[in-house]
Amino acid sequence: MTTRYERGLARQAELGGGRRQVYDALAELAPDLPRLAVEFAYGDIHARPGLDAARRELVIIGALVTLGDTDRQLRAHLTSARNAGLTSAELVEAIMQALPYAGFPRVLNAMTAALDVLTA
Repeated sequence: MTTRYERGLARQAELGGGRRQVYDALAELAPDLPRLAVEFAYGDIHARPGLDAARRELVIIGALVTLGDTDRQLRAHLTSARNAGLTSAELVEAIMQALPYAGFPRVLNAMTAALDVLTA
């Protein structure tokens, strides 16, 4: 039987996205924060059945765009979405769908992050 943490690490490895570097940087200051993120967000939530990884990433990207001020997380999830098989055109359209709900400032900021990630 795998632990929540092991399940979360496996899901992160599957998706890529560069989270380990951020988590490792925070581990000394707040060691529980990276562990909880891996266990809960990836081991419990992202690894649930019912949606494939690409659809989960679309939901996450929509939430991050709507929240705003999530540039680092948005970039990681755009990378994960690409690794899950979504195309640049699909990701651009997903961000565009947030426009009536999140507004121009948040969508413009998200699209700027997408430009950097998708053209790198």
